[in-house]
Amino acid sequence: MVTNYISDKAKIGKNVKIWHFAYVGDDVEIGNNVKIGSLAHIDYDVKIGDNTLIEGLVYIPPLSRIGKNVFIGPSVALTNDPYPPSGKLSGVIIEDNAIIGSKAVIKAGVTIGKNSVVGMGAVVTKDVPPDTVVIGVPAKPKYSRNEYDKKQTEWKNS
Repeated sequence: MVTNYISDKAKIGKNVKIWHFAYVGDDVEIGNNVKIGSLAHIDYDVKIGDNTLIEGLVYIPPLSRIGKNVFIGPSVALTNDPYPPSGKLSGVIIEDNAIIGSKAVIKAGVTIGKNSVVGMGAVVTKDVPPDTVVIGVPAKPKYSRNEYDKKQTEWKNS
């Protein structure tokens, strides 16, 4: 019984874990120490950097680029056509150390800057600058990554 589809044309790094019922398309490059959750769909010509965690039910469309040390929460949807069905595809770029919260939606062609955070359920229609936390529909800047990290530390220690 086959539980995953991983293209013969995909390049998979060392120590990669791909959970049940995931799809990895042609010409995908996955770095080392990456984890991909159940029911994730990684379409063709996607690049994923080292130490990235992609939770279950995530859709990553063609031409997307995901950096190193990125966290993508459950049910996140990256899109690939800003005016569907135009037939002209554009990937999403998520730079190093970014965090994407559960059920966020990111419009085709958007760049999520280095060290940025997209809050859960946010709808991102514009580029997110580095070191910025965005929340809401449409997503708007709320505070800095330093403030986020402080809140996270306080939460862990409470």
